[in-house]
Amino acid sequence: MELEQQRREYLQDALRRTDLPADPLQLFNLWQQQSITSGLTDPTAMVLATVSASGQPSQRIVLLKKLDEQGFVFFTNYSSRKAQEISDNNNVSLLFPWHAMERQVKVGGFAEKISIMESAKYFVTRPRDSQLAAWASHQSSALTSRSFLLNQLEKMKQKFTNGDIPLPDFWGGIRVVPHEIEFWQGGANRLHDRFEYKLQQDKSWTISRLAP
Repeated sequence: MELEQQRREYLQDALRRTDLPADPLQLFNLWQQQSITSGLTDPTAMVLATVSASGQPSQRIVLLKKLDEQGFVFFTNYSSRKAQEISDNNNVSLLFPWHAMERQVKVGGFAEKISIMESAKYFVTRPRDSQLAAWASHQSSALTSRSFLLNQLEKMKQKFTNGDIPLPDFWGGIRVVPHEIEFWQGGANRLHDRFEYKLQQDKSWTISRLAP
């Protein structure tokens, strides 16, 4: 395969200054809803980038589960690599790669745990097997085999045979509070439209068009 020959034009849409609201979350909500209604696979998937204490970047895909005026929320095991790196350095980046719509959204901000009440409210909405899996998996730890993981799941099923499954004290939500958001819309001849919002001290946002 000749990788250098793999290319296509981006012709679906355009993004103009007149299209931009003062609040970037309004535009994000619009794009997010359009990604859902268009039938994209995993439209809420986002790449989360963190940095270890030694300076090594790490990325993984997580799912956006809540968005409000405070920021973007996902859920994880608090002992996972991502959560541990966030505890050392809470500056993170998110990327929403909506390739089929020729769009990307990049978010820069700081990460913080949400309240136990917020986490519990979401946890009870998860399917029972997903709740059990949260108890069974010590996320990011080394496993001897998959059978060990499945055995742990069976143990949790036996432990919580009856009644509701409680929220694990090592599991919950993390909110990314944004201070910069960039919207990217593909354009013909690689002349893409890029607009960057930056949060100011008075909580307003400035908007800049960036060169593609």
